[in-house]
Amino acid sequence: MAFLDQWLAACRRNSSRLCLGLDPEPERLPAPWTRDAQRLFDFCAAVVDATADLVCAYKPQIAHFSAVGAEAQLERLVRHIHDRAPGVPVILDAKRGDIGSTARHYAREAFERYGADALTLSPFLGRDSLDPYMEAYPERGLFVLCRTSNPGSDDLQALDLQARSGAPAERVFERVARLAAGDWNRHGQLGLVTGATRPHDIEAVRRIAPQLPLLIPGVGAQGGDLEATVRAAGDRFLINASRSILYAGEGREFAAAARAEAQRLRDAIGALAPI
Repeated sequence: MAFLDQWLAACRRNSSRLCLGLDPEPERLPAPWTRDAQRLFDFCAAVVDATADLVCAYKPQIAHFSAVGAEAQLERLVRHIHDRAPGVPVILDAKRGDIGSTARHYAREAFERYGADALTLSPFLGRDSLDPYMEAYPERGLFVLCRTSNPGSDDLQALDLQARSGAPAERVFERVARLAAGDWNRHGQLGLVTGATRPHDIEAVRRIAPQLPLLIPGVGAQGGDLEATVRAAGDRFLINASRSILYAGEGREFAAAARAEAQRLRDAIGALAPI
């Protein structure tokens, strides 16, 4: 099944637009696992088991595993998600951005080694940095960084571009959205990453790319306004939350606390945008 079909089916089945980010920090694991990098899988798997019926996607962050030599645990975790939450897609958050043979190897890493259903990419090198993924894995999803939630994103993403003949003036992130909605989207599996801390810019992206799915981080620990974000996002979006769910509780009840917070957030999103 192509990624977008898989994601939409998971949204309907779980009545959810919630994407759960899996960004484990060894020092924040509950006792007796605290600071034990060999327990990243155990922690994340318990959270997955507790939330499998509440989310439309999981988004493990590759650096949180590779930085502590836990790549094998990440491979195991993706298999666990596919087994315990069948039909719920896995978006590998790696933000890759290269061309040629390097991009082909990144694609193989994400989709063959880790078994991900989608991947986050940086578009800074242009279409050449997306083509290797689409050529080899046309059914997999790609979420392109567009208007991110970090303060420093204004350094580049908000810059005004000189208007081309017959084209409207636009900012860098708007050009990214226009390209992703057009020539870049060769197989219809592209989406955009847009941060919840800038709902007005989400509105601008949505006007340019009305059909593309938006992966929206920044609600929760980053303080994005949920109501304003959902109002701006249209009807094809997934809200990502990580730390606010993963660390909702401490001690032995961490998975139950994660479930309670995931359900609260899923229901809050659903009240604003019913599926």
